[in-house]
Amino acid sequence: MTETKINGISLVVAPDANAAAAIVADRFASLITANPQAVLGLATGGTPVQTYQQLVQKVQQGQLSFQSVQSFNLDEYVGLKGDHPQSYRSFMNENLFHQVDINLDRTHVPDGAAADLADQCQSYEAMIREAGGIDLQLLGIGLNGHIAFNEPGSAADSRTRLVDLTANTIQANARFFDTIDEVPKQAVTMGIGTIMESKGIVLLATGEGKSHAVERMIQGPVDVELPASILQQHPSLTVVTDPAAASQIQMA
Repeated sequence: MTETKINGISLVVAPDANAAAAIVADRFASLITANPQAVLGLATGGTPVQTYQQLVQKVQQGQLSFQSVQSFNLDEYVGLKGDHPQSYRSFMNENLFHQVDINLDRTHVPDGAAADLADQCQSYEAMIREAGGIDLQLLGIGLNGHIAFNEPGSAADSRTRLVDLTANTIQANARFFDTIDEVPKQAVTMGIGTIMESKGIVLLATGEGKSHAVERMIQGPVDVELPASILQQHPSLTVVTDPAAASQIQMA
């Protein structure tokens, strides 16, 4: 494992994807141990699954408890109820919540099936504020540099809101549905401004396919056309990768 600072960002390159997931899991476990009432920001997708498996294992072995933790997820598809198998609520229940001792009433995922989505977005922001803000936010990164569902062009001060998904994102998510026509075209997402208010951020990226976006995020200019690059301005950001995802970074 190597750790270095680039543009103020802590970059940790793990030996492989499994080790990267373990590093992120240990970061969350250390926070929860130090602060059992920690407020976690959580993500969905293929990348964080191994991290969640590591956390589940720690709980099952009696090393960790989520009993007093509160969590907020980044996003949810519009039009899918929480019990839909492809909803992000279902994903979180399956991969983490139902396997640990967390109080489900303290787990929050945007309601993509809400009758009033604008009100849902405002309520979500209010709940984060009432919780005292997010202590540690987990992020992934899209091939086009998006974070959560903040696509290229998203404002740096954007808040939780309704967004249209790009054709590339719809195509990338089609693997989770029977046909591409079933992929929702909109989502509710935390905004970049919301994410940037987290006290700490850890971004996990693995695989060669993410290497270009990771390099631009860390070493490119800050540009809303690559939303993740705005994270350079966060005072406490750690990026954890495997060697493939870090392969295009110019190390000093």
